[in-house]
Amino acid sequence: MRNYKHNSSIPKIEQREFGFIMFESWMQRHKSFKQIEELKDFLQKYVPSDAYYSSAYYKYPEAEMDRKEWLGADLIFDIDADHIPTPCAKIHDGWVCSCCGFSRNGVTPKKCPNCGGEKFNVHTWPCEVCLSSAKAETLKLLDILTEDFGFSETDIHIFFSGHRGYHIQIDSDAVKTLDAVARKEIVDYVSSLGIDVFSHGLNREYEGKRILFSSFVLENNLGWSRRIIEGMQNFIANMKEEDFKSIGLEKNIIDNLVNNKDSISRNLLNAKASTFVKGIGLETWRKIAEYIIQLKSAKIDTVVTTDVHRLIRLADTLHGKTGFKKVEFPISAIHTFDPFKDAIAFKGGTATVNVSNAPEFRVGDEKFGPYKNQKVELPIAAALLLICKGRAEVVI
Repeated sequence: MRNYKHNSSIPKIEQREFGFIMFESWMQRHKSFKQIEELKDFLQKYVPSDAYYSSAYYKYPEAEMDRKEWLGADLIFDIDADHIPTPCAKIHDGWVCSCCGFSRNGVTPKKCPNCGGEKFNVHTWPCEVCLSSAKAETLKLLDILTEDFGFSETDIHIFFSGHRGYHIQIDSDAVKTLDAVARKEIVDYVSSLGIDVFSHGLNREYEGKRILFSSFVLENNLGWSRRIIEGMQNFIANMKEEDFKSIGLEKNIIDNLVNNKDSISRNLLNAKASTFVKGIGLETWRKIAEYIIQLKSAKIDTVVTTDVHRLIRLADTLHGKTGFKKVEFPISAIHTFDPFKDAIAFKGGTATVNVSNAPEFRVGDEKFGPYKNQKVELPIAAALLLICKGRAEVVI
């Protein structure tokens, strides 16, 4: 409750819809507040487990959806470890099909392989590898938003979600009135859907010679053309034989690339010099370029960005799945931001819990676990994380 007293300001709060999940597992929606103090009073009085507000602006935010009169919406991006394949998911994540009870560890499929069902009970864990992967995707998205779309740092608000990822919120008049179709175009761009390498300079000619990229692309060096060129140069210069195998290249081509990687890397940015290497044809370069595109694209939750009525978690409130805060921080701090330190809400006291099963984890500077059917005394933040994830119960 103490944390809710410090909730930050919300632009045009009177035009937002608010929603709250209560500890009794029901949701209250279509609330509105004229000013931040009213919201704080509500939070302190009712203490919900989760608090949300709309990315959209409405003339009548308390009305039902068909009567709210949509005025616009911020542009929202959600990057979550749930959408990023990581090797650690096989260890600490799992799912159970709600239809047939079939279960497996790892990333949740779209359909159950046993019965074809599409509803699952999912258990995940916010480990350091997952959150590092989410941060890497966030950095790629920030590069696209600033370099390609021209958003300034004052337009961009970046948050740790409080669970397993990051939120980016664009507060700019340039995007507020974009409809779902226009936002889908942005989604396609940042996630590289439909990017054609031949439209970005590959397979052009210079004075009768086949070169990797046209001089026009190299001179302008913008957008996806820049990412492809720089990515290919770095890939060729630093990758080993096994990295080329992951693309599906044949051994003789791999040997040729490895033997010539220094000269290829040096010449890649020179339109006159970067001719095709003997024995390495256009199809090989296409495969490499498309591999680079997948590496450079940002893995976002596409539904969140296209939804012009989305409810998003309220900053400085607690996430019901971890007990951590949703925290805003400047872009300049993203490399040093540590969710396991900077998002901790409860920094004093201890609690005794019975832990059913938990992997090793860190909160602050301390490591805990792994635990299996154990009674342990933990700092409040660590105990709360286990309780919220369904891994422990308080000893009364």
